[in-house]
Amino acid sequence: MKFFQSLSESEMEIMRYVWDSGEAVTTSILLGVFAHKGWKAQTVSTFLTRLADKGALRVEKRGKANVYFSALTEAEYYELEARHLVDSKYHGSVLDFLAAFYGGKGISAQEADALKRWFDKEAGK
Repeated sequence: MKFFQSLSESEMEIMRYVWDSGEAVTTSILLGVFAHKGWKAQTVSTFLTRLADKGALRVEKRGKANVYFSALTEAEYYELEARHLVDSKYHGSVLDFLAAFYGGKGISAQEADALKRWFDKEAGK
């Protein structure tokens, strides 16, 4: 993803299916998967176009059909989303994020130890 743009709830549903299936998708495949939602072909096509524009999917033309592939893993997406949250809301400060997340409630000794081990490991890289 060249720039980060969060995915909508519906876009995330499609991406979860793509990530879980590990296969390429087409509009017709997704129409079957999400038939319970009542989405029309144009709706699914719009979601796929948006996901490609956001860099979450790659698209290949096969005959008359577009075939879509994941352009990033689920873990990569969540890393980008987390970094975007910290950068945009907490001026890039993980410490400010953690302080806001815990909201003065404090953390357990186990959580503090786990965080310390993680930070020590990251600092050693």
